Amino acid sequence: EAAEDVREKVSGAMRRLPPNVLPPVVQKAEPDRDPVITLAVSGERSVRELTEIADKRVRRALETVDGVAAVDISGGRYRQINVFMDLDKLAAYNLTPQDVERALIAENTEAPGGRIVRGPTEVGVRTLGRVEHVEQFNDIIIKNVGGAPVRIRDIGRAEDGMSERRSFAYYGDTPAVILEVRRQTGTNTVKVVDAAMQRLDALKHDLPAGVKLTVVREQATYIRNSVKALEEHLILGALFASLIVFLFIRDLRTVVISAVAIPTSIVASFTVLKAADFTLNSMTLLGLTLAVGIVIDDAIIVLENIYRHIQEKGLTAREAAIRATKEISLAVMATTFSLVIIFVPIAFMTGYARRYLNQFGWTMAAAILISMLVAFTLTPTLSARVLKRVPRDTGPVHGVHKGGFFDRHYVRLLGWSLDHRWVIVTAAVITFGSTFLLNRLIGRDWMPQEDQNELSVSIELPEGSSIDETERVTREMARRIARIPGVTAVVPASMGFIDRVTMAQIGILLKDASERDDITTMGQKVREAIREFAYVRPRVSFPNALGGRETFAPIRAMLLGPEVTGLFNLAKEVNRELLQVPSVVDAKVNLNLNSPELQVSIDRTRASDLGVRVSDVARAVRLLMSGDDEISTYKEGSEQYPVTMRLMPGQRDDPTVLSRILVPSAKLGLIRLDSVARLERGLGPSRIDRFNRQFAVSLYGNVAPGYNLDRAAADTQAAVEKVGLPTGYGLAFSGQVKILEETTINMILAIGLASIFMYMVLAAQFESLVHPFIILLALPLSIPFALISLLITGRSLNLFSAVGVLLLLGIVKKNGILQIDYMNRLYGQGMPLRDAILEANRVRLRPILMTTFSIVAGLIPTAIGFGAGAAQRSAIAVTIIGGQTLCLLLTLLVVPVAYSLIEDA
Repeated sequence: EAAEDVREKVSGAMRRLPPNVLPPVVQKAEPDRDPVITLAVSGERSVRELTEIADKRVRRALETVDGVAAVDISGGRYRQINVFMDLDKLAAYNLTPQDVERALIAENTEAPGGRIVRGPTEVGVRTLGRVEHVEQFNDIIIKNVGGAPVRIRDIGRAEDGMSERRSFAYYGDTPAVILEVRRQTGTNTVKVVDAAMQRLDALKHDLPAGVKLTVVREQATYIRNSVKALEEHLILGALFASLIVFLFIRDLRTVVISAVAIPTSIVASFTVLKAADFTLNSMTLLGLTLAVGIVIDDAIIVLENIYRHIQEKGLTAREAAIRATKEISLAVMATTFSLVIIFVPIAFMTGYARRYLNQFGWTMAAAILISMLVAFTLTPTLSARVLKRVPRDTGPVHGVHKGGFFDRHYVRLLGWSLDHRWVIVTAAVITFGSTFLLNRLIGRDWMPQEDQNELSVSIELPEGSSIDETERVTREMARRIARIPGVTAVVPASMGFIDRVTMAQIGILLKDASERDDITTMGQKVREAIREFAYVRPRVSFPNALGGRETFAPIRAMLLGPEVTGLFNLAKEVNRELLQVPSVVDAKVNLNLNSPELQVSIDRTRASDLGVRVSDVARAVRLLMSGDDEISTYKEGSEQYPVTMRLMPGQRDDPTVLSRILVPSAKLGLIRLDSVARLERGLGPSRIDRFNRQFAVSLYGNVAPGYNLDRAAADTQAAVEKVGLPTGYGLAFSGQVKILEETTINMILAIGLASIFMYMVLAAQFESLVHPFIILLALPLSIPFALISLLITGRSLNLFSAVGVLLLLGIVKKNGILQIDYMNRLYGQGMPLRDAILEANRVRLRPILMTTFSIVAGLIPTAIGFGAGAAQRSAIAVTIIGGQTLCLLLTLLVVPVAYSLIEDA
């Protein structure tokens, strides 16, 4: 909708622009705009032939594939009819460029002429005046001079040629035409790529001999590898979580009963995914993988309680299943609903955080809710049929049973804690206070850096560099990069941004991660290989979820102000400071005011006296020098080709020729350009950017290895403050820094709302305003331990680790619910407070340990981090594992101590 609103506003503004201005292009900056397939067409053919093949055979075939939005071509030169004019011959015949333009339009036309109606019939009338052969353009009459016709061939020539060379592309060191396939927003990448690859397989057999079509890169393989890794993590996590049950109860029947909850909950979740029109993508699979250790929890809690009733109370399996399930039902519902409720705040998120977490959250919520139903139905049913009392010597291990080693020592430690309650309270306060110190020690990033076996280098030569010089430098850099161990291919190509031939990009394809250095090290090796080319301002870019465009660069600081020159000077000073900042690399300014120009400066007074219009001067100069305007079209069969006009190559490249151009004068007929204008060499801006109705100059940079995005952003802001901004000037961050700020706000809001929602759910479940507060005490105690786990493993606090913290808040309070629920039950039955606390926590120790370690075990494969997309997944798993395990002992003591303090008050 926003894009449509912008297009509507732009269309309305077009009426106020000069008639010859090209229409603006409105594009949404979004990850879906990145190509899903990159192709190279190469062979022993001319660049025009390769372009024709790439355009008419490959591009058109791919654009008909379902889900393909566009296929962009770079490095090609299209067929067009070029009309070259000799300035001296134009002057000899007293002709202007506009005369030639009018002739090309008037003498190559086809138009409807009306209709003839005779009785019951009607016949259309059409004038056929198109040029049928390219050579006929030379015969077009421009004007009659002295009674003799002057044709195109008299003042120049028309030839069947190709567009001017303004781009280049290579695959390795071989000239090529590059095609980039982009998918439609919302379509499945794998399906689009698969359909396109099938079409390409058929195309390869129809290509001319000697022409090669190479798939340079495609995204489907990475996505498939990521999904495959997630599937492996899911299976391994399920096995590890089930193993925990066996280690604690040592009865294969209990393992089977509890483990059944995993496939039942996961498979049933597919129904919800189908109903919600979700695909089985990396985020939904990640949600299911993380849910493996959680969905078994409810079954473990119910199963353990049934098992305890059989073992310790001597009930039959059927009686135990009924009584134990009823006894534990409140705790199970409280743990489930209070965990599911943490996903509600995702609905309040905005921007990219919601985009990535929406399907993830719904998937986990569905799996967890289904697991509760399984725990209340399937688990007791199976338990009633297959469980039976077993001798103590084959019962629980590690002393986690009545009178066992852990049982005795935990009760003894808890008793000491109840006698020294303020020691525990002080320890809890200190633990929570450490959160603020740890938060300062851990950096923040938008997302962990993923290794997708590719990276790129963008360069920008000094203004005034030709396309040949840009090509030479780019190819030399590509050759050096290709020699780096681990690099499989390089694809140097001009970027074609707003017709700037000084900009180029080198795509770099790498071997599998197991056969080379990590992606960060490879980036450093690339920087070292091209170190002597610092003058072209190289910037190394890594693939990320937002795409590779500068719009989403890690550092994009926009200086805003009322005047371009002042902004540029400030930006240069800030850039000099950034080059000294260790946390920022590849710093550069996106604007240059030193773009050399040959300026036609019109003397308005003189032009007015001679009756010369400025628009006529501008049009004459453009027609002779540009060669970009489509004057007319040449039709051949069903194809149409542009017809352009410009000076002969030798004259066009001579700056002195401009002064001899003839322009129309209302008083003198035709006069030379130098009669009303002077030619001056000057400098101009390479581009002009605007942001919120102010001029903007952007500073770009990457985060240096060993640093985080928030540190780099802070150092960038410090550099700006050191330079100082005059009144009326300002600074605004865009790119990943802005997204990081938005994500931080979203996650703080989510954690705050999740805490409120959990309190409301628990208050409704326990019918108390105090007991939920005690349960939620575990939340602030788990956060510092989560941060410690990130610090120990050298990770940053990013979107995925923040999601880990959010999940941790929902998981960690499970222990408190089990404790409070049973303490309330025993205390309500008349047991003395201290005895109720000791007995309830002794009984609940085993299910707490079982659920805790089942979650940890289920996440171990994800935390280890193997396979595509491992960096993102492991960030969540490490956060949950660290927070859950490290705070376990403290929460086992804090909750009962807080309960005793509240009940004694």
